[in-house]
Amino acid sequence: MQQSIESLIGQTDIRHIAIEGVIGVGKTSLAEMLGARLGAKVVMEKFEENPFLPKFYKDQKHYAFQTQIFFLLSRYRQQQELFQADLFHRFLVTDYIFAKDKIFAYLTLQDDELRLYETLVSTIEHKIPTPDLVVYIQSSVERLMSNIRKRGREMERDMSEQYIRDLNEAYNYFFFRYKAAPLLIVNSTAIDFVNNEKHFEDLFKEIFRSNKAPVEYYNPVVAS
Repeated sequence: MQQSIESLIGQTDIRHIAIEGVIGVGKTSLAEMLGARLGAKVVMEKFEENPFLPKFYKDQKHYAFQTQIFFLLSRYRQQQELFQADLFHRFLVTDYIFAKDKIFAYLTLQDDELRLYETLVSTIEHKIPTPDLVVYIQSSVERLMSNIRKRGREMERDMSEQYIRDLNEAYNYFFFRYKAAPLLIVNSTAIDFVNNEKHFEDLFKEIFRSNKAPVEYYNPVVAS
């Protein structure tokens, strides 16, 4: 298996892979699986360190701004560390991109809050590294809600289906217009790359397939 992996990734220019998608889509799981397969440095978003997040899920209106600013500054500090030389890992895998912060901001902030947020973002976003490939995982709202319920995180217990629906639409709008890095859009509704080894292997090969266009769509058809 290792030899086939090396032949697949041997000539690639990809070093930094960022996985993105709505809450519950499996981006952190995929980042961990890619990291294990590649022997990569894996950098995860530290959502659990945000003290406002549980309050936000219960009362978005009153806690959106605090939640957003905490995430913005936390993601900025974390992304700055990606510039540091790493002599031990050929690959870097992250489970988010910095630019996605705006998705949540435009969805949840009030006009005056958004103006202040945009002022802050404009002073720091040019200092953020750009991935070599962004993998955007799509799924249906029903599948997302099922995944959220199965993992049973306490802070997500009050998360509404309407919020996930709005977030899903916002993600699609954002990534269908995303031009900052090469993009692979994956329709994961019919596959289970976390628990099905073949589904993961097929997705892995698609990520490292050569001669991809700047925007590619991976829409696997699974036999019933």
